[in-house]
Amino acid sequence: MTQPNQPDAAPIVERNAARHRYEILLDGTTAGFAAYRDRDGQRVFHHTEIDDAFAGRGLASRLVHEALSDTRTAGRRIVPVCPFVAKYLTKHGEFSDSTDLPTPDILRWLEADRP
Repeated sequence: MTQPNQPDAAPIVERNAARHRYEILLDGTTAGFAAYRDRDGQRVFHHTEIDDAFAGRGLASRLVHEALSDTRTAGRRIVPVCPFVAKYLTKHGEFSDSTDLPTPDILRWLEADRP
């Protein structure tokens, strides 16, 4: 438990491959996630969510930044179907060399692939 006048623990971003998502954790509690599906060398990001209890702390941006960095490091292309990821990419050009726009084919595949 955080003591008064002490900063919160730093958030940690981890890839949870079994659940096809990146998770951001604060003190061991999952504060949010960025869901993805992998396809032909691409990582298709389709949903980002931060729990209301953790809103307003910049966690979504931190989560997406680390998820995109990990995707690029893994040699995969980023496909931003999620509106938050797409908006993030418009402000962060450093990922433009690793980004593919969503196509109708990708959107059909994603819809058919969802559990």
